[in-house]
Amino acid sequence: MKKDEKIIVGISIGDLNGIGAEIVIKAYEDPRSLELNTPVIFASAKTMQFFKNHFNSKINFFSIDSPEKVVHGKVNVVEVWSEPVKIEFGTEDKKIGEYAIKSLEAATNALKEGTIDVLVTAPINKHNIQSEKFNFPGHTDYLAKALNGKSLMFMVSDELRVGLLTDHVPLKDASNAITVDLIKEKIATVTKSLIQDFGVRKPKVAVLAINPHAGDNGVIGNEDDTILKPTLEKIKAGGTLVYGPYSADSFFGSNTYKNFDAIIASYHDQGLIPFKTIAFGKGVNYTAGLDKVRTSPDHGTAYEIAGKGIADESSMKQAIFTAIEIFKHREDYNYYSKNPLKKASR
Repeated sequence: MKKDEKIIVGISIGDLNGIGAEIVIKAYEDPRSLELNTPVIFASAKTMQFFKNHFNSKINFFSIDSPEKVVHGKVNVVEVWSEPVKIEFGTEDKKIGEYAIKSLEAATNALKEGTIDVLVTAPINKHNIQSEKFNFPGHTDYLAKALNGKSLMFMVSDELRVGLLTDHVPLKDASNAITVDLIKEKIATVTKSLIQDFGVRKPKVAVLAINPHAGDNGVIGNEDDTILKPTLEKIKAGGTLVYGPYSADSFFGSNTYKNFDAIIASYHDQGLIPFKTIAFGKGVNYTAGLDKVRTSPDHGTAYEIAGKGIADESSMKQAIFTAIEIFKHREDYNYYSKNPLKKASR
């Protein structure tokens, strides 16, 4: 990509009965936003016009039949479907789930083909998207199969980054899912992402314990002593700056997290509860470890406020901005990795 070219941001529209379309419209309502990037929404012009009218927005959409025909300076809408869609705000609807998947699949194909540079996904309902053809618990798992690489859910904000050893796994199964190979894979993914995606030269990573108080020397479980600690020691001996396992209960309240470039939690809520407490509305869900860039807001469909015009678009804006920044960091990393002498002369 040439430096004067705008980054093309593909957007899957998510659950149409939720707040996804509203926060996308609000993110691009100000024409100045088009100075930074070119959006391509995967939906239909008729559907987006409905939302424009409903929210009394001044945004203008430009209909295209394929992402290859994108026009810079416009809010492009790829015609993924042509039929009218019945919108019932705040309602879970299997048919609406099908449209969410159509949008996601079309956007992902464009990302794979390189007709968009990054993908930002509006929130989906993990229940109404399930079918024989689509049986993934969420975006991360789907993209892990559709794209290349080892995916990792990486929640990021200006002040905190949290990765997960296990993500959409029932709590009763999380401990058994944590293996030596998984620990090595996730730490390697986080470390590489910090370097190539965020420009951190020598990342420091903290890992949270599996059990309360890191097991208290086996009194509350032995997984930390038998699996986590020895694995972290081996990884650290290889030159990676990884520390832990830390007891999770006091780690965030004591501000210890501020001493590290990223935190890796052992399971979903252990990492996302503190992240969303500290960074809610300013955070972004980034799928690290893949060959393409995908981000999303740090919240769900918010059915309870859908259609009311009060949804906060801050996290969607941040997801767009973060995707752009990561894309630029990656381009720089790839360029200077191939031309190390130029990096040394900077």
